[in-house]
Amino acid sequence: MGSEHTDATTGGAALVEALIVNGVDTVFGLPGAQMYPFFDALQRRGDRIRTCGARHEQACGYMAFGYARSTGRPGVYAVVPGPGVLNTAAALSTAYGCNAPVLCITGQVPSGFLGQRRGHLHELPDQLATLRSLTKWSARVERVEDAPAVIDEAFRRMLGGRPGPVAVEMAWDVMAARAPVRALPPAVPEARPRPDADAVARAARILVAARRPMIMTGSGAQHASVAVLALAEALAAPVAALRGGRGIVAEDHPLGASSYAAYRLWPGTDALLGIGSRLEMPYMRWRGMMTYVREPGPSPALIRIDIDPEEHGRLVPEVGLVADAEDGARALLDAVRRLRGGRGAPDRSARLAEVAAAKREARAAIGVVQPQLSYLDAIRAALPRDGFFVGELSQVGFASYFGFPVYAPRTYVSEGYQGTLGFGFPTALGVKVAHPGRAVVSVTGDGGFLFAVQELATAAQEGIGLVTVLFDNHSYGNVLRDQNTGYGGRVIGAVLDNPDFVALAASFGVDAVRVDSPEDLGPALAAALAAGRPALIVVAVERGTEASPWPFIHPAPVG
Repeated sequence: MGSEHTDATTGGAALVEALIVNGVDTVFGLPGAQMYPFFDALQRRGDRIRTCGARHEQACGYMAFGYARSTGRPGVYAVVPGPGVLNTAAALSTAYGCNAPVLCITGQVPSGFLGQRRGHLHELPDQLATLRSLTKWSARVERVEDAPAVIDEAFRRMLGGRPGPVAVEMAWDVMAARAPVRALPPAVPEARPRPDADAVARAARILVAARRPMIMTGSGAQHASVAVLALAEALAAPVAALRGGRGIVAEDHPLGASSYAAYRLWPGTDALLGIGSRLEMPYMRWRGMMTYVREPGPSPALIRIDIDPEEHGRLVPEVGLVADAEDGARALLDAVRRLRGGRGAPDRSARLAEVAAAKREARAAIGVVQPQLSYLDAIRAALPRDGFFVGELSQVGFASYFGFPVYAPRTYVSEGYQGTLGFGFPTALGVKVAHPGRAVVSVTGDGGFLFAVQELATAAQEGIGLVTVLFDNHSYGNVLRDQNTGYGGRVIGAVLDNPDFVALAASFGVDAVRVDSPEDLGPALAAALAAGRPALIVVAVERGTEASPWPFIHPAPVG
């Protein structure tokens, strides 16, 4: 039951109180005219909710994304409407692609100007329609007293079923207006669907009969690591992922496999179980990115666990379980055990030996991707098992897809299929805000880093102890390679004249050093992590010297 406040409150304050009721402890934001009552309420409630500022709206969105991606809890940001919201569009798109629960709160023109196109401050022709094209759900709060209900609905939509970003807007005059507001209890996400018993039984029969099953995981399985590992061990099935599903099974576990080790095992795979994954690797990366495979065919037998019923129509499995990853994996595990009648798993020592050999062979093969692999080895050695690696669209970032072992859920934070250049550094700031006591390393290139370089000021002012490793090759490395190899060396827009990054970081009050070898990077990174302050480590790399990682991301087509 709710209770009515005796004093009237502003629309902005009503939004803040609804966030607090729903457990929000941090808002990433950049204030402006339409949002003043909201930010004033944040300031007044600073005992319950932290406001983390930024120097660009884009960073607000990405920090919220990093918070959500690394915790599984909602990441919230607030910016002005119009250009402020549009500046966050890439972050919203990334959150949508990664199924990350991100809430955007923004303003609007005054109510009387809605839809009039009079050219009011920050007006868009139809902001709500724009937001709905980028999010799972978006709505406007029409009255102050509606704020708790709309925020609760936003949380239900954001967290129910397949998670994703949502947005709430409030007109300028409503944000400042006052009215009595009845508080509501926290939102309760919709109940998870129960796995269909017949589908579970059919899937279990396929998996028990398979000689060489494989499991591939995605972002939707990050909370289900215990159940996924138990199922993998029961089946002696290696577990692999491209980006979002990494760390669900540690890659130093006998059944934890890198993406390239999985590729080497793929030709013999007779059953594939996808859990919370779009299965981009086998049906796009390994078959060719230009041909849409909707129905993969009989071999390997495809089983999917995905909470989104529409997903089963985008890539049609032999058996599809519309279920949460944890519920589906546990149901399959129980069914497998029932089929075996208590006899336990058969001897799978030969299969484990195959997996181990594939892992060794994959590691030996990818060793040619230098100097990236040596640098990644140095980072892995300095980063604790539960430390966070936040990548970027860069030569080292791409090599990390297959060359950086991941040991714990949610600790490998990626950009997903959106491929949003520049996401890494601001996203990593949000990860560090969410996990102040754990090591967080942003690994970026010079091109992507300069998308949000101004957030060095945010790191210093907010005391965010993120360590950023910046590989400075004075180029957009992929573009330069492609222009040289595919377009006769006609280079345009790919070569970069960069600032002195060490001096630049120092001007913001951020610790900074320069290194030029993996042997120097390891100690520098360990020292920066131990210091716990914002830090930048610049790694000098000669332009054009990095080996291409793409043969191991888009290997020769199979299947």
